[in-house]
Amino acid sequence: MSILIKPIITEKATADSELRNCYTFAVNTKANKVEIKKAVEAVYGVSVEKVRTINVRPERRTRYTKTGLQHGKTNAVKKAIVQLAEGEMIDLYSNM
Repeated sequence: MSILIKPIITEKATADSELRNCYTFAVNTKANKVEIKKAVEAVYGVSVEKVRTINVRPERRTRYTKTGLQHGKTNAVKKAIVQLAEGEMIDLYSNM
């Protein structure tokens, strides 16, 4: 089971990483804070102070088509905001 799926690079997440040294990742929905902390420390080689998680619910949509109503939804996602120790940073833009 892979815990870290991908880093989330948005305007809000980038500002958070520059100002507060917090990085945002999309993680497995079954992962807990301890597993996320160990995974970030193992992959990026940094020390993690705090982990906050967010469960994003799926968005439901209804479309009106020739064949009738079509119901659908997006996938549920779990996000983790990881705060690193003072002086540490992750370079998300480097080619590994």
